[in-house]
Amino acid sequence: MFGKLKEKLKKTLSVFSKKTEEEAEEKKVEVEQPIKKEEKIEEKRKEIVEKKEEPKKEVIEEIKEEKKEEVKEEIKKEKVEEKKGEVVEEKPKEEIIPKKPEIKEEKPGFFKKLKQTITTKTISEAKFDQLFWDLELLLLENNVSLEVIQKIKQDLKTELVDKPLPRDVPKKIQETLKQTLTEILTLEPINLLARIKQKETGPFIIAFFGINGSGKTTTVAKLSHLFQKNGLKTVLAASDTFRAAAIQQLEEHSKKLGTKMIKHDYGSDAAAVAFDAIKYAQKNKLDVVLIDTAGRLHSNINLMDELKKIVRVTNPDLKIFIGESITGNDCIEQAKKFQEIIDIDAAILTKADVDEKGGAPLSIAYTIKKPILYLGIGQEYKDLEEFNSQTILERLGF
Repeated sequence: MFGKLKEKLKKTLSVFSKKTEEEAEEKKVEVEQPIKKEEKIEEKRKEIVEKKEEPKKEVIEEIKEEKKEEVKEEIKKEKVEEKKGEVVEEKPKEEIIPKKPEIKEEKPGFFKKLKQTITTKTISEAKFDQLFWDLELLLLENNVSLEVIQKIKQDLKTELVDKPLPRDVPKKIQETLKQTLTEILTLEPINLLARIKQKETGPFIIAFFGINGSGKTTTVAKLSHLFQKNGLKTVLAASDTFRAAAIQQLEEHSKKLGTKMIKHDYGSDAAAVAFDAIKYAQKNKLDVVLIDTAGRLHSNINLMDELKKIVRVTNPDLKIFIGESITGNDCIEQAKKFQEIIDIDAAILTKADVDEKGGAPLSIAYTIKKPILYLGIGQEYKDLEEFNSQTILERLGF
């Protein structure tokens, strides 16, 4: 997974980092230097004398404290001498306070901040945009959405443009990109099993949406298998009544899994099938209803309206979009359209194991602002991998 993208990304980032260093322009900037602690009192005294301004209370206190320490040291020395039998005249323990000078005018500030002019290297916005093009092209070729590319570009620009470049430019770029991708992939997760078990009354209803060929029916069967392994009882609803083959396919899965399937005749009302499945689950005290809908073309308004009807009738607890990862930008556009029409809650991406580009997982969650639950990584029922952003980053080399 992501094999080609990982290698190309590594190479492109290396070139981008090198060119950023090479194309950076020298620029002189003033930077503040810290004043050493031992220089502070002397600096204060000099300012008072030179400027003839009234010493502030805190300044007087500092000088008094310093003088007290000096007097204490003198007293210690005198006591040592007295023990030796020498008579030493005790010095008066007086506190020295600077005389109050005349105030001519109020001067701003007490310290002069030390500044040093240094030469550093910076990259301009125009030059950055030019250098970023190769990285942008790579991301586009690997099905990364424009929204994600703009996010990556803006974050890199914020860290690099018109700022002193760090000594280790490649490291800075790598860290910024990793932080951006982490933000893109991290949305509030949905613990599906926990949510199902937390529902107090009635079965937990899940409706699945996506176009034909995306692996929707197989994913429904995989989730049914997962739920059964965790002690949950399921029923399948064959609400794809527009294809006789779809009903037959789901029925074969139900037999293999040993779970009940509710079906009507070919061409029946899809919402009615889903409604009957819910009633069956309520009557038999089942835990989960899985509704397999027809694979609608996301551009067909009439068919999308039929899906709205299923949602109205069943009021599902979760609406999941099933997309084929290898279709890249098409998958992203499908997700956006389904999000607009029925407001999906989460996504599952199929065929992720053969997706060398990897743009869909990086883009869908950020584009629709909904989490990815699982990745389909094979044809067997067990081939369902829980989505983990850290795993994705590791596969991309971060």
